[in-house]
Amino acid sequence: MNLVIQGGALPTFLLERIVAATGATAVEPCPPQVVRLRDARRTPEFAALTPLIEAEKLDWAFIEPGRKLTDFGLICFDMDSTLITIECIDELADFAGKKAEVSAVTEAAMRGEIDYRESLCRRLALLAGLDARVLARVYGERLLFSEGARELLAATQATGLRTAILSGGFTYFTERLRIELGLDFATSNELEISGGKLTGRVIGDIVDAAAKAHHLSRLRDELGLRQDQVIAVGDGANDLPMLAKSGLAVAYRAKPATRAEADVAINFGGLDSLLNLFA
Repeated sequence: MNLVIQGGALPTFLLERIVAATGATAVEPCPPQVVRLRDARRTPEFAALTPLIEAEKLDWAFIEPGRKLTDFGLICFDMDSTLITIECIDELADFAGKKAEVSAVTEAAMRGEIDYRESLCRRLALLAGLDARVLARVYGERLLFSEGARELLAATQATGLRTAILSGGFTYFTERLRIELGLDFATSNELEISGGKLTGRVIGDIVDAAAKAHHLSRLRDELGLRQDQVIAVGDGANDLPMLAKSGLAVAYRAKPATRAEADVAINFGGLDSLLNLFA
């Protein structure tokens, strides 16, 4: 594998320790602010160095040598705190005066401390009775794209990759993003609305971690792709099964448990820094 470090100057002392920890055979500077270590192995010793790498505000990735963006056929994104900067359910809760309470449950779920289904039901129950017109306000006033999201999507779409949102969030947002960004697919939960108010429930089956992984596999098979031709991008414990079904698992500003299982950790750069990994 190649180990790619990017985002700034890599101190000599840290580079030497990374080379020793990974057994890398060559170091190749790839300006701007990218270093590629050839024949590197991901070892426990490297994992022990990641706090030092992150202290320097550097991102890292393990990727097979010579991989090109054109080797892939599908890229799947989580939505909340990945493709966009916000957690939509937390912003909805703000309008209900319950943001702190809902955000605490969201954070616990992202860390994997609460089952996602349980956490979603608990949070939605707190939103029962909220005016559905608030959905439009969240989309129009608070939803922002993550740094580099549009650039990464433009590059992948220009290369011919199919694009998808696989989210435990809500169709009100994913469908609008799918149309605005020209994405090919979107899967998420549909909020139940009655009398112009949120009921605190969803319609149909909950899209949880297992469902996200299922939909990635379904899209892969429908497109006639292999696992190594799929990129998945996420940030929380709910994304781990989806990341495990991909050929390149990207943790974007993610929780530690998610970074530990990913091939790529982007903690400081934008989503478009993923493009620096490819030959």
